[in-house]
Amino acid sequence: FDGVEIHGANGYLLDQFMKDHVNDRTDQYGGSLENRCRFVLEVVEAICQEIGADKVGIRLSPFLDYADSGDSDPEALGLHMMEALNKYGLVYAHVMEPMKITTGGTVETPHGLLPFRKAFQGTFIAVGGYNKEDGNKAIAEGYADLVAFGRHFLANPDLPRRLELNAPLN
Repeated sequence: FDGVEIHGANGYLLDQFMKDHVNDRTDQYGGSLENRCRFVLEVVEAICQEIGADKVGIRLSPFLDYADSGDSDPEALGLHMMEALNKYGLVYAHVMEPMKITTGGTVETPHGLLPFRKAFQGTFIAVGGYNKEDGNKAIAEGYADLVAFGRHFLANPDLPRRLELNAPLN
């Protein structure tokens, strides 16, 4: 393999440890923000020691509430993780945008990833609801180093070609 993406997002186990809505532990892995993030950082450290940080990335979704695994302060959670991850020298952080809210025909995102981008010293990948124009803008403005597409790829296996040709998406 070329690398490992640690999946600390979307309500899976690592995400649940970090989120105070589901982590009700009373030991060293529960309670404070630092304690709730401890297990994830131990996983990161173990994998980096085994294969090298130059082959490790992580996916996080501090704003998302999958499987009722929300957090009362997702900004603090995301910022803490970005700062804590810097010491490992990971290849990238792949972070999900907050959910967009539609009001009166306009789409708004009340929170953003820019503070996380500024805090993380490696390659920063943003994902979540991007189209070609939004993705190019995010990169051009320094909001992210890369933009990932998930759902668009599932519906359009030829996505790079479609984007290149400005072809309609499924």
